Amino acid sequence: MRFSIFSLLRHAIGGTPWPEQWRSPEPKAAYDVVIIGAGGHGLATAYYLAREHGIRRVAVLERGWLGGGNTGRNTTVIRSNYLRDESAAIYEHALKLWETLAQELNYNVMYSPRGVMMLAHSVHEAQVFKRHVHANRLNGVDNEWLTPSEAKAFCPPLNISPDLRYPILGAALQRRGGVARHDAVAWGYARGANALGVDIIQNCEVTGISRMPSGPVNAVETTRGRIAARKVAVVAAGHTSVVLAMAGVRMPLESYPLQALVSEPVKPVLPCVVMSNSIHAYISQSDKGELVIGAATDAYVSYSQAGGLHVAEHTLEAICELFPTFRRLRMLRNWGGIVDVTPDRSPIIGLTPVPGLYVNCGWGTGGFKATPGSGHVFAATIARGEPHPIVAPFALERFRTGALIDEAAAAAVAH
Repeated sequence: MRFSIFSLLRHAIGGTPWPEQWRSPEPKAAYDVVIIGAGGHGLATAYYLAREHGIRRVAVLERGWLGGGNTGRNTTVIRSNYLRDESAAIYEHALKLWETLAQELNYNVMYSPRGVMMLAHSVHEAQVFKRHVHANRLNGVDNEWLTPSEAKAFCPPLNISPDLRYPILGAALQRRGGVARHDAVAWGYARGANALGVDIIQNCEVTGISRMPSGPVNAVETTRGRIAARKVAVVAAGHTSVVLAMAGVRMPLESYPLQALVSEPVKPVLPCVVMSNSIHAYISQSDKGELVIGAATDAYVSYSQAGGLHVAEHTLEAICELFPTFRRLRMLRNWGGIVDVTPDRSPIIGLTPVPGLYVNCGWGTGGFKATPGSGHVFAATIARGEPHPIVAPFALERFRTGALIDEAAAAAVAH
């Protein structure tokens, strides 16, 4: 039976029955792996477990609907130009998968390598970005330095006037970076995993994680009953610490609202993604014509999906200075996602102190761009019971040993 995402939406809006294979099935009594969280990372993990490791007795549990969390609330930026060797490795692994993901899934994820340009507004920033360029090239990651006039030529609407409050002294450009359609990634992986026999169970909130007397996990308790599992993987962005606390595991995480806005749709006007760390704003244009504008995280920890209005206001002021021609555009809507942040602003991927319990979290603002790479290496980690080489440095244990991967100030901009 062939159907599109639009037919699925019609079923959801019109109240007509779902196609049989897309109804949330009743949970089986037991699974080899239960994945908590049906966002991009969780669905990608399920897909690669089934496709590459032959583990198909997999259930993906979602308390709401498929892709309804951060996957449906991100600003779609994809890049791999991170400073640290460990970060460059995992994000470059993800970027290479992005380049062929539509063909892999036979689903158009709308990946568009239009380039990601990061603006430098001070001598210090220019020096930092040039360091990024050299470090990236040593890691085989493309990145190049542009003068202000070259940046203007690459992105004509950009204002490079020396009279700006934050004048542009240059920019770092990753041409292979770009954007993709956020929710299409979830649907593509969901369809692929479903075709391989994975159960995707929506409206199924996890209320507890059960452990055997000797310590290993053996089941999850849900609003749809108890589900036995040999292994449990937690990929619940924004709520990982809450879920893992059910198994007695404390996580070094804080949760913050991260805000974004979109404008009314206009004809193609912005050819790339532009990011600025000093004024903390970034912007791209979607295939629908909307200008997608991202802001900073709120200053306070919260589970709110709204955030402080002053953050969005500051971001719009910055965008209007960088792109004066956009000042008359109306904003259609704004929203907030909830991001988990670690002390070193790098993710945690791998095993936990509880046997059979795995975690993938702490991506902060970098989660979307890592989606295929994260799912690929996390699936290998679960299947083999040991960390994939790319994620070995991102183990929870690093906070005990002090082997941190400090991207807090090194990542040029948090996104």
